[in-house]
Amino acid sequence: MKRWTLAGAGWGLALTTTAALRMGGWAVVTVESVPDYLVVGKATTLSFMVRQHAITVLPDLSPTVTATLGARQVVARTVRVSGGYRADFTVPEAGDWQIQIASGFGRSGSTLLPIRAIDAGSPPPAPLPDAERGRMLFAAKGCVTCHVHGGVAIRGELSDFGPDLTTKRFAAQYLAQFFADPSIKPAEKDKNQMPKPDLRQSDIPLLIAFINSERKTAAR
Repeated sequence: MKRWTLAGAGWGLALTTTAALRMGGWAVVTVESVPDYLVVGKATTLSFMVRQHAITVLPDLSPTVTATLGARQVVARTVRVSGGYRADFTVPEAGDWQIQIASGFGRSGSTLLPIRAIDAGSPPPAPLPDAERGRMLFAAKGCVTCHVHGGVAIRGELSDFGPDLTTKRFAAQYLAQFFADPSIKPAEKDKNQMPKPDLRQSDIPLLIAFINSERKTAAR
């Protein structure tokens, strides 16, 4: 079975079973951006893409997006846009809402870290630190599909095949270059090149801040 690795940095991710690979049975959901907070009664839009094997864009699916708070659940209105998808939803009460995206491609999907919703008219919360924004992105950008991190209590489809990154740290310059272009480290024999992550330039320093931050292990 072939593996992707971040060779030389000691950070790798593995693919699922050979049979699943032949069938093309998994995909990565990447959310364009995650709001720091939600406002009760105000519409929120999430834009996202679904890529088979984190590479091939799948534009013709029928994803379902839900926001959940305890027993309450809101189903977003989801439409196809420019090769991706847009989900619009409005939460009815304050609290920590968790958003889940079922991609419509097998079992592949995404679970975001909880997002705080405040009442309309309330003062906005303090801006999130860079490391916390990076933690949110680690889930939203699909890193959890194949990677494990103790600071993010979400397990993806293939996360059992990847290493635990909780105690890992890397040179910031190397990570910035690698996130921008994983091909700077050619794949070793019998290993697959890690696909280029779906990141905006502004996402990269936030992910680096999270990966290289002091560890606060989440309960699993």
